[in-house]
Amino acid sequence: MEILQNDLFLRAARGEQVERVPVWMMRQAGRILAEYREVRAKAGSFINLCTTPELAAEVTIQPVDLLGVDAAIIFSDILVVPEAMGLPYEMIEARGPVFPTTVQTLQDVEKLKEVDPEVELKYVLDAIRITKKELNGRVPLIGFAGAPFTILCYMIEGKGSKTFSVAKKYLYAEPELSHKLLQKITDTTIAYLKAQVAAGANLVQLFDSWAGILSPQQYREFSLPYISQICDALQALVPVTVFAKGAFFARREMNALNCSVVGLDWNMDIAESREMIPSKVLQGNLDPCVLYGSFSEIKKQTLEMLRQFGGQKHIANLGHGVYPDTNPDKVRCFIDTVKEYQF
Repeated sequence: MEILQNDLFLRAARGEQVERVPVWMMRQAGRILAEYREVRAKAGSFINLCTTPELAAEVTIQPVDLLGVDAAIIFSDILVVPEAMGLPYEMIEARGPVFPTTVQTLQDVEKLKEVDPEVELKYVLDAIRITKKELNGRVPLIGFAGAPFTILCYMIEGKGSKTFSVAKKYLYAEPELSHKLLQKITDTTIAYLKAQVAAGANLVQLFDSWAGILSPQQYREFSLPYISQICDALQALVPVTVFAKGAFFARREMNALNCSVVGLDWNMDIAESREMIPSKVLQGNLDPCVLYGSFSEIKKQTLEMLRQFGGQKHIANLGHGVYPDTNPDKVRCFIDTVKEYQF
């Protein structure tokens, strides 16, 4: 059993009593920090940074040292999974990810590779091993992957989109293809996350970034069953967090998932969510734009959020990733306010 100097985040994730609310942030390792930008420049590209374990470990640890968060999250990308399956992607500045080849037919689904995480995704696992060694038990390390529906969106659409209408079209026009692809992504993701845990991840988080584009009925058919499979496969190993942005309509169903933590975005009312998800620890959910406000406004909004959550069964976070042009001192104000809060 690993001994952690600060196990607050893990104890909270397991629903245990804590002396204060733990805090970390999605996208905490990133462009908000000048130190990250230096390493990114040295790497030459985002993809090089992700695929160079020593550099990925370095930027993973930066927020622990520079911001004082209670957990690190491995620096990687959700799109490493489709790449491992045989669909490489490029990261185009100011445009985001682009897949030169996409899934269009059942034959395309059948041609996707069966992934051995210790081969195709070894660089992520090596980054986890290096990070664990260098953290030396200071805080827990979070592993992560994209939820199957979100990954399907990129594999079919080939790029980011506000609507993902091309991917959604397949749910209606090609349901058999969609389910086969979702199952392949799910199987790969389970193997990948199990490998992350074996490498040292203390908790894993599923990011369903595009959950909110689906209707409730579609979400029940094309997302929740696959998230459920992943939760079932991992929950006995480590706590699992499910963060489904925009899926306010699925909160009652999330209470039935075999996960420990449910992440809330800033549009999800806290009291209502507590009523709908009574058996889970809740994570979130300050609007990232609050961090553009004055220091006094950040403190006020953060304290109001903390009061609404009530102290226990809560992991403080933003309702989405921190925006890249946020002042690091404003981020520290948020983190320090959480750490000083007495409930």
